[in-house]
Amino acid sequence: MRASPSVIKILALSLVLGLAACSSNKDKEILTEQEYYREARQALDKNNLIVAQDRLRRLENQYPFGRYAEQAQLELIYVLYRMSDMEEVLTASERFIRLHPQHEQVDYAYYMRGLATYEMAFTFIERYFSDDIDRRNPAPLRDSFAYFSELIQRYPGSPYNADARARMIYLRERMASYEVEVARYYMKRHAYLAAANRCESVVTEFQHTASVGDALAIMTEAYHYLELDDKAQTSLAVLKLNYPDHEQLVNGKFMKSGLADVDRRSFLNIVSFGILDSRQ
Repeated sequence: MRASPSVIKILALSLVLGLAACSSNKDKEILTEQEYYREARQALDKNNLIVAQDRLRRLENQYPFGRYAEQAQLELIYVLYRMSDMEEVLTASERFIRLHPQHEQVDYAYYMRGLATYEMAFTFIERYFSDDIDRRNPAPLRDSFAYFSELIQRYPGSPYNADARARMIYLRERMASYEVEVARYYMKRHAYLAAANRCESVVTEFQHTASVGDALAIMTEAYHYLELDDKAQTSLAVLKLNYPDHEQLVNGKFMKSGLADVDRRSFLNIVSFGILDSRQ
């Protein structure tokens, strides 16, 4: 007697469900430390990051004080980085530093903490539209710089220091550039003292960066509008001495940038969205 098509379909579905259940049960099966670690390494070698993450997390959960637990935490940081989950990298790195401050590889966690923050500071748009970088929030840049600096100070012999230093150089350039961009913003709004203060911080805190010349030029102009002639002359003298080819120096004479030429609207104009203006 031949089975009907409907019966065959039911049998096939049962087989599929049975195999799925077996697979699910296998995933829920508690393995030994060595088995979890071996499967995690095998998955990582095959670039199967999801499985590697799962096995490392299970290893730590099942054997938090086992011989592989600390190594699993370190490798999980790497897997999370490969998965581009920088917030989790930051969390896992800070957790490892807190739990294992004397571990022989804790410098790796310090490095990854800085690297994760560094990556979060540069979004896709910032990477491919560089003109927008200077207008971004500099806080993650400063945090990353501080994390890399802490790594180098605590572990001067760490193999990660060379990369950390290179990134710190770039971070200083970006932070200095941000301060100059903010100063230009203030100049356009005739907030000359605020602009000068921003640029002074560039000259004192970010020496040898590419933004120092622009900072000195803005300081010269801002102090001129503030009628602080001595400070304006000092800034100009430093600009001429160190940046004689700056674009605002033409035949040795200082040329205004034009940033402050933007007309300021009256307060009444602003609050009335341009409907009213006491100057009209």
